[in-house]
Amino acid sequence: QVQLTESGGGLVRTGESLTLSCQVSENILNIQTLGWYRQTPGKQRELVARITNSGGTDYYGSAKGRFTISRKDAKNAVDLEMNNLKPEDTATYYCSALWSDYSRYWGQGTQVTVSS
Repeated sequence: QVQLTESGGGLVRTGESLTLSCQVSENILNIQTLGWYRQTPGKQRELVARITNSGGTDYYGSAKGRFTISRKDAKNAVDLEMNNLKPEDTATYYCSALWSDYSRYWGQGTQVTVSS
């Protein structure tokens, strides 16, 4: 069973930065796409950023221009650097791994709270 473990969440103030990290229990070179999602109570989980095994990246919504996703292949990890954080970034952030056979695994999430 593949395991994904997020870390790095916490409480920050508006305008500050935070870097989330997701540790994967398997070789991430075998994973087609790694992604970061976020979810707030009562809302659907939304994709924030993703990175493919070839290094291509996509950013969605308000993450564009402020967040950076990166792979740490030697560590089997994927990071999400978040800059200029805003209260609306407050959410539980989840790491996701998608294999070429479309099997998907999720981490348990890490809470990010941005105070105004």
